[in-house]
Amino acid sequence: MTNLAIAANGLRKSYGDKVVLDGVDLAVPEGTVFSLLGPNGAGKTTVVKILSTLVPADPGTGAVHVGGHDLAAEPQAVRAAIGVTGQFSAVDNLITGEENMLLMADLHHLPRSEGRRVAAGLLERFDLAEAARKPASTYSGGMKRRLDIAMTLVGSPRIIFLDEPTTGLDPRSRHTMWQIIRELVAGGVTVFLTTQYLEEADQLADRIAVLHDGRIAAQGTAGELKRLVPGGHVRLRFTDPAAHRSAALALPGAARDDEALALQIPSDGTQRELRSVLDRLDAAGVEADELTVHTPDLDDVFFALTDSGSAPDLPNQPNRSTEALR
Repeated sequence: MTNLAIAANGLRKSYGDKVVLDGVDLAVPEGTVFSLLGPNGAGKTTVVKILSTLVPADPGTGAVHVGGHDLAAEPQAVRAAIGVTGQFSAVDNLITGEENMLLMADLHHLPRSEGRRVAAGLLERFDLAEAARKPASTYSGGMKRRLDIAMTLVGSPRIIFLDEPTTGLDPRSRHTMWQIIRELVAGGVTVFLTTQYLEEADQLADRIAVLHDGRIAAQGTAGELKRLVPGGHVRLRFTDPAAHRSAALALPGAARDDEALALQIPSDGTQRELRSVLDRLDAAGVEADELTVHTPDLDDVFFALTDSGSAPDLPNQPNRSTEALR
């Protein structure tokens, strides 16, 4: 297996009688994007705070390593390896973007000349050079978010925690942020991302975990998670009623829509199943005028996993993990 940037066993955290994390296991390979999803209050930010040494885990938590360092025994080494961008911007609006960067360089104890060089390079990289000497209060939401991440990178962290980094951004700024994240990972950085935007996780994450009721309800690639939820199908549409009838005979398990001249066949959307459908149509001498493949998306997965009244019967339900899918 690829070396792990983060390995956590049985994370536990309670506040009084409220159990926030009830034995969360995480494994994040180096140089990947790992996305943690969950409803508001599920404990996503608590996970980030524990892994970034901001709050301690409760007794009973197993071994936790971040950047190869033991979280409990080497917190300083962990802090040196990570960067954190929280839900709320760390940007000081009263000073300029450049001054924010230089302040961060001072906090990392960089020599003044190196601090200026690093700050200038990051401001250029994040398209903030022209606005560098303007007060941060004049920046748009997207600019402040870019500055926030640029400040996080001053210390050259190998692991970055992004806690809902695109909340409140317009679609264009969100897509810009996605591109920045992709570039960071291409450079070897590991990104631990929490988000409420399911499309964001689908676009960016190599692996996704869904947190619910203090535990991991399921985890895997986006494709693996989508296959957990039933409802995928192939829809065939015809313009010739005779072709529609012939296709229905060739595909006896299909649901017929005689008014729309359509057939719907349950399918997980794999190439093998699609080829099987087409082969049966070919054997019957029938050609569909339109074919569409419908597969569950992450919205379907999220609602199925976090709605206790309709949760699917998942593999490995005792520990609520789908690692066996790997």
